[in-house]
Amino acid sequence: MPSSIMTKVFKDIKLGIDENLKEKLECLVPQFSDFRILKQSVDARQRHNPHFVYSIEIAGPHESLGQIHFELEKTPRTPKKNSPEMPIIIGTGPAGLFAALRLCERGIPSVIFERGSQAEKRIMGINHFWRYGQLDPRNNVCFGEGGAGLYSDGKLITRIKSEHIPYVMNRLVRFGAPKEIEYLSNPHVGSDKIRRIIPKIRNFLLEQGCVIHYDTRITDFITEGRKVIGVTTEHQKNHYSSHVVLATGHSADDIFQALQRKEIFMEGKSFALGVRIEHPQELINKIQYRDYFNHPKLGSANYKLTYHDEKTNTGVYSFCMCPGGFVLSSGTEADGVVCNGMSNFHRNSNWANSAIVVTIDHEKWFKNDTWGGMKFRRELEHKAFQMVQKKGGNKQLPTQKLTDFLKRRSGDTLKGSSPSGNIGVNLHELLPQPVAEYLMTGVENFHTKMKGFITEQAQFYAVESRTSCPLRVTRDEISLQSLSHQNLYPTGEGAGYAGGITSAACDGVNVADEIYRQF
Repeated sequence: MPSSIMTKVFKDIKLGIDENLKEKLECLVPQFSDFRILKQSVDARQRHNPHFVYSIEIAGPHESLGQIHFELEKTPRTPKKNSPEMPIIIGTGPAGLFAALRLCERGIPSVIFERGSQAEKRIMGINHFWRYGQLDPRNNVCFGEGGAGLYSDGKLITRIKSEHIPYVMNRLVRFGAPKEIEYLSNPHVGSDKIRRIIPKIRNFLLEQGCVIHYDTRITDFITEGRKVIGVTTEHQKNHYSSHVVLATGHSADDIFQALQRKEIFMEGKSFALGVRIEHPQELINKIQYRDYFNHPKLGSANYKLTYHDEKTNTGVYSFCMCPGGFVLSSGTEADGVVCNGMSNFHRNSNWANSAIVVTIDHEKWFKNDTWGGMKFRRELEHKAFQMVQKKGGNKQLPTQKLTDFLKRRSGDTLKGSSPSGNIGVNLHELLPQPVAEYLMTGVENFHTKMKGFITEQAQFYAVESRTSCPLRVTRDEISLQSLSHQNLYPTGEGAGYAGGITSAACDGVNVADEIYRQF
């Protein structure tokens, strides 16, 4: 084995969709022995020449690239079981799970609390809701083991720049995710596969000494002066720790109320809100891939669209795009309607969907009302539920054809992907007028970028209101602890520090490393 491995990195390697990658690499490094794909994307901008673009690390003859392991230093002292030295983690979404995983790998097991059930039981509650409209407040698309990320396609696309992204991807692959997520430009696991990955992470945590309390809601925070020293559960049991990680996600309204009672500092933050649009997947394929729309190597096409109103500094953009996916009813309250999107690993449904959302600037909309965004979100979701009820529905999502929305008229709905079904409403009667107007302008702009985006075959679902949390549990930039209370680590989406699976997981890793430094 040589003491050093001589490799070369080649960027922007263009490969026709019917070309062979290894033959291409032979031209670059004759008789190469090993290679590693660093990045792969599709460039379909040229109508008659769609192709792949690669960045690749290549090892020469008789060399081997080896494996990337991300070995971590461990604490010299492991906390005793059930002692206050064991960190407490609230929530088993991406932020909570990766905080626990990182701590375990550093020799520090945690005590973890989850209001919902294990993933296997959680899925039963979700399916019952979609079929009968009876919501389980503990086990739904937002709550339960795996968090909201369990039913959001397993999309790992992120806009953040973090040194921890390769670690997060590597660990997901270790627990069963497809290897390709480490290099695809639009990586995703698929909701079907991620449901098999979460139990493997759980079992690893348990093997490493973690204690996990399912079906256990946190009702209060135990404070001593300006320190959080523990939590109280709904079973009236107190648990103490010097490190409390708050990783509850963007929908745990009761947790925010508990924080407010303890005068833990929070502030209102801007977020985004709108609808989810659905097209036939074949139509999106034809728009993006043209003559190659049914080529087996290209798969289901996606898109990313943005529009910015310079006068008002308001953005309209696509978010959480799900090729070959489904639109889901994903509320957390029995009298509220929320929609979201997901797709399985093969992305082979007949529909494509994406959130189309408008930025809601906190200061412009709510001024000094910290809770303004939360109240606004709640009122809109309740109004959507009432509209469905008035139309004779009970579990359906409110829906309107795109062309009818643009013409401000009512009409029939299309067959769609939602397992809960849909029911026709006039969304202009639901959405605040500024939001509706921006959606109209934004969609018209998108049509200039993707000819065919406006079509009789597209429809809106409402309401897409859980893109991020309208509150931030503000923390110190260095210690990552609450600005008002020591020992409390606001983490992930619910705390206002992430916006998706990957960014939430990376934030959990950041917090875990800070706790490790204190050990």
